[in-house]
Amino acid sequence: MDKSKISFPSNYFAESSNTIATLSKQEEKINRIVNGIFDTLQSNGKLLIAGNGGSCADAEHFAGELVCTYKNPKRYGFPAVSLSSNSASLTAWGNDFGFETHFERQVESLGQQNDVLFLISTGGGDIEKGLSVNLIKAANKGIEKKLKIFSLIGKSGGELEKISDEYIKVKSNVTSHIQEAHIAIIHYICESLDNLGSN
Repeated sequence: MDKSKISFPSNYFAESSNTIATLSKQEEKINRIVNGIFDTLQSNGKLLIAGNGGSCADAEHFAGELVCTYKNPKRYGFPAVSLSSNSASLTAWGNDFGFETHFERQVESLGQQNDVLFLISTGGGDIEKGLSVNLIKAANKGIEKKLKIFSLIGKSGGELEKISDEYIKVKSNVTSHIQEAHIAIIHYICESLDNLGSN
């Protein structure tokens, strides 16, 4: 293959960087989420994390960083569960009852008052359009069980913007750039929790 003929998006990295740079304007909101998560963990609560597709991968990544370590191997482990990680549960429930209610069932089974339900969605969900309905149902179950609902969203913000206790909305309509900003936020949260968990 003649690599000189490959055409790259000329502005991709600049657009991605600019999207991530806008997050500095939301640092206060992000820090509220950091403190909310840390308060929950200090009170023997846990984090339940969910997303779909690329956001599912981010949820797995986030849970892994918290349970293991981000940078500081000396800090204690944080209890965090990715709600997509139990494939037997996901496929059994999805097959018998439908995928839309699997996260809701996980929250019903695992969630306790004052836990944090951390949802990741590029669009924020829309019941009428059938978008990320599983996350909206999970959030509503979390509200019913008195969990704190924190969300990373983008685009219009969707339903999660309306029902979350705290949310960070990335100012972009480009799914890939929203996802890149979301992982930057997740890493910021991990670094902050590493520092707090070492004190």
